Amino acid sequence: MFNALNRARAMTRATRPAQARKLKPWQAALIGLAACTPSLAVAIDAWAAPPVVQSAPAFTSDRLSVEVVGIGPDVILIPGFASSREVWRVTADRLKATHRVHLVQLAGFAGEPWTHGSEGPFVAPVVEALGTYIDTQGLERPAVIGHSMGALVGLRLAQTQPDRVGRLMSVDSLPFFSAMFGPTVTAEAARPFADQAAAGILQTPDEAFRTGQSQSAIGLARDPATRAAMVEWSMAGDRGAMAAAIHDVMTNDARPGLPAMTTPVTVLYASDADGGAPAALADATWTREYAPLPGATLIRVDGSRHFIMADQPERFAELVADFLK
Repeated sequence: MFNALNRARAMTRATRPAQARKLKPWQAALIGLAACTPSLAVAIDAWAAPPVVQSAPAFTSDRLSVEVVGIGPDVILIPGFASSREVWRVTADRLKATHRVHLVQLAGFAGEPWTHGSEGPFVAPVVEALGTYIDTQGLERPAVIGHSMGALVGLRLAQTQPDRVGRLMSVDSLPFFSAMFGPTVTAEAARPFADQAAAGILQTPDEAFRTGQSQSAIGLARDPATRAAMVEWSMAGDRGAMAAAIHDVMTNDARPGLPAMTTPVTVLYASDADGGAPAALADATWTREYAPLPGATLIRVDGSRHFIMADQPERFAELVADFLK
């Protein structure tokens, strides 16, 4: 999973463009996406405790499931690549006294069943299923918060079904993930590397896969509990789902739809002087990639790697509270 891009880079170094050969370790980890998580100050086994779930009208989908907690204005939380919905547990616990929180779990990730093989679209069917969920539950323009690939899902939902999204928070996510390889990379140019990333996920033996995920997790989060959780979620995931997802995300360019968007968007992005993205580079990348989006609010969160909710939990909680006002 997270290690797939590292393998692809090594296999194709001679044929890559100059900007790809200069890829930093934190960039490889970020484009590898990752499983999001909040700073879990508790041990992983604490997540096994059964949550208090609020009943909702029946909804079934082979692309996602949703757990609902709390009462109040609706907030949808979408995890990222290979993640469990438990990545949002701390956030949901903070919000449930004042909001009705919808915790999404994507099929094929962290033990959720998967029936769609290792090829074909991943993001678009999730977007369609999420739109159906909003309709069947009678939600009125809910706020949507997504991390990494989950934010791409939210962005595509706001682009294709704008009446279903009240506002969107994107957490350390770009409208085109392969732009991390450089400003001139296109979806077509990224396709060979997406092919190799998907193949790496499918073909790597379990022991080597776990080792790769453990190494990649270091570049994705500072919080040790989060790193451990990411690895376990990865090992519990369906390799076919992860291969399909990484390939789709690496070749999914949402930038052309940005200028026409009317949904208010808040973009959080990470900077970490000690092993993460340098502030100047993070500023340049996120400002460039979101420049076509009218009225976007960009906020840099320092002292954090890809998992902002894990590495800076109090700051993240403040930003979410401001976003939901």
